[in-house]
Amino acid sequence: MTEEALLKEIAAGNEEAFRQFYLCTVRPVHSYILSLTRNSHEAEDVLQETYLKIWTDAGQYRPQGKPLAWVFTIARNLCYMRFREQRRWAEFGLSELEDCEEGKNCEQIDQAADRQVLLRALDELKEQDRQIVLLYAAAGMKHREVAKALGLPLATELSRYSRSMKRLQQLLTVRRTGG
Repeated sequence: MTEEALLKEIAAGNEEAFRQFYLCTVRPVHSYILSLTRNSHEAEDVLQETYLKIWTDAGQYRPQGKPLAWVFTIARNLCYMRFREQRRWAEFGLSELEDCEEGKNCEQIDQAADRQVLLRALDELKEQDRQIVLLYAAAGMKHREVAKALGLPLATELSRYSRSMKRLQQLLTVRRTGG
């Protein structure tokens, strides 16, 4: 049964279809979420929220030949909601900052700032291009796997990846130089 057919069955309340869909998609979905959160516990939480949303919202899926792209969109939105809730200061506690002497670089703050710059640059990419970059570069999927997951020909996925990485490099260079 195709993933689209499984989603139709899930929308009808078929638990076995949901189990099959989960088994078919959990690996790339978890990798994608982990690439965004960089925290295994948080990734597990978002993964559960993602599949809960799939269970409740499967009827809203409109067949386009790319059910996994729809799932990635749900997962990304849930991750971004968490990021907004936590803000960047929640990534580290005040006790971790106590060891940072005045006038010296504080690694936790530098990492948080770098992460925010990267997230803003990624936000400027088209949604599908961002998914390609994150699935390949951050989640560790192969180009062939990314192309299949997003329902794209391999050549299209490769050219979009290359174009997106060049665009990211431009955006990050501009931000680094303050332009």
